[in-house]
Amino acid sequence: MTALDDPAHSAEAVAKASTAETPAPPSKSDDAKRFAGPAIVFTLFIAFWYVTHHFLMSVPKKPLVPVPHRVVQESILTWNIERGSAGSRTGGGLLKLLEGLWSSVQVAALGLGIAIALGFFLATLMSQANWVQNSLWPFLIALQAMPILAFVPLIGTVIGFNFKARVMVCVIIAIFPIVANTLFGLLSVDKGYHELMSLNGASRWTRLIKLQYPAAMPSIFTGLQISAGLSVVGAVVGDFFFRQGEPGLGRLINLYQNSTEYEQMYGAVVMSAVLGIVVFVLFGWLGNRVVGNWHEKRSN
Repeated sequence: MTALDDPAHSAEAVAKASTAETPAPPSKSDDAKRFAGPAIVFTLFIAFWYVTHHFLMSVPKKPLVPVPHRVVQESILTWNIERGSAGSRTGGGLLKLLEGLWSSVQVAALGLGIAIALGFFLATLMSQANWVQNSLWPFLIALQAMPILAFVPLIGTVIGFNFKARVMVCVIIAIFPIVANTLFGLLSVDKGYHELMSLNGASRWTRLIKLQYPAAMPSIFTGLQISAGLSVVGAVVGDFFFRQGEPGLGRLINLYQNSTEYEQMYGAVVMSAVLGIVVFVLFGWLGNRVVGNWHEKRSN
C-alpha cells in the first residue's frame, strides 16, 4: 500500500497544501506600513503648504494662501459665523460647510446612481452584439472627451439652471468609466467557460447572469471607484454653473473666492477632497467585501 492510498496521509497532505496556499493574515507591522505612506505624504504636503505661505509668496499675496492652522480654525473648528459678524461678508464656519456638503452629497449620489444604472444597461447591450458596441462607442468617447463647459448652455436651456442640471453634469462625467470597465469585464471571460456553458445548453441570459457578471465584478468595482470620485467632481463643478437651489460646495468655493475669504474657501476645498476620498474608499471596501474572498488582487 502506497502513501497515496493511505487516507490519513492523503488528508494530511491536503491540509498542508491548503495551509500553504492560504495567505497569512496581515500583521500589525503590515498595517503600520500601509498607513505610514499616506501619513508621510500628508505631512510633506502640509509642510509644503507652510513653506509656500512663508517663503514663496510675496507679502501682498500671502492672504491668497493662508496657513493650514488658520483654515482649520476658522472654517472647521468655528461652528458658525453669521453674515456681517467679525468682518465676514458671507458668513461661514463648519455649519455652512456641512450644509453645502449635504447638498453636494445629494447631487453626487443621485447622479452616480443614474450613471451606474445607465452604464450597466449600455455595457450589457454592447457585450451582446458587436454592431451595438461599434455603434455606441464613438458617442461615449465623444461624451467623455468634450469639456463640460460645452454642455452648460444646452443643459441650462433644456433642463434649467437647477438641481436636475447639476445631476446631469454628474451623470455625464461619471458614466464612461462604468461602461468601459463593465464592458471589459464582461468580454474578458475565458473562452473555455463559454464553451462549458454552451455544452450545458445555457441561454444567453443564464450565461450573462451566472458567468459574465460574476467574472466581471473586479473590473466593475474598479470602474465604480473611479466614477464615485468623478461624481463628486461633477457635483462641485455643476455648482459653479447651475446656481438655483441649495448651494453646494462648489457655490461656496466661488462665493468665498469672490468675497476674498480665503480661509473659508480652502475649508470648502478640503471638504470636497474629504468627500471624494470617502466615496472612493467606500466603493473600494464594497469591492473587497463582494469579491475580495476569491479575487487575489482584491484580497491583497
